Amino acid sequence: MCGRYLIEDEAYADILQILNDLNSAYKSNGFARGEAAWDGFARGEVFPTNVAPVIAGGSVAAVKWGFPHWKNSGVIINARAETALEKKMFGKPLRERRCVVPSSGFFEWSRNGGSGGDVGGSGGGKKKDKFLLQRPGDSMLYMAGMVNTFRDAFGEEYNAFVILTTAANEYVAPIHDRMPVILSADEVDLWARDDDFMEFALFRAGPELSAVAAV
Repeated sequence: MCGRYLIEDEAYADILQILNDLNSAYKSNGFARGEAAWDGFARGEVFPTNVAPVIAGGSVAAVKWGFPHWKNSGVIINARAETALEKKMFGKPLRERRCVVPSSGFFEWSRNGGSGGDVGGSGGGKKKDKFLLQRPGDSMLYMAGMVNTFRDAFGEEYNAFVILTTAANEYVAPIHDRMPVILSADEVDLWARDDDFMEFALFRAGPELSAVAAV
């Protein structure tokens, strides 16, 4: 968790409006050479390793989802809020390069039937039920994250992000035991620039969410 999320058409339009509002900053955002073009980011269901929009440093950029794994060719897509500041991989970017991941909502798979908990978990049980979780009456759901810069196999720099997760609140717990750290629209800038708020947001309970069955 969070293993996939959604950018619906309404949220896509809102993201483009954010881009327009921040256009001057976006043109000089300083993101690394080799970054995907803005019009190349994922829409619809967003998967790990997709390039997706994030709000960082007062601008919007298209960034790859997932830090490279230190043991294999996979990626690390989430960081636990409870321990991220203590981890070598996450501590510095969480302090210095926080970002916000705009979405329509996130997907989760129930623990009923099957084994494991997160997307990609092992086990041979029954097929799990898939749910889309969203903020009631709101087309946007903002997830807290962080960005860092890496080099690919050709030595080219690229940026990647991870999403912070926390213990599930009462709305998510019947489905899964983890959920993203969720921010309100008026907390987007606060998350990026205020260290005290960052530490507060990491440990508070998440907001009200609605869950609907998804295909």
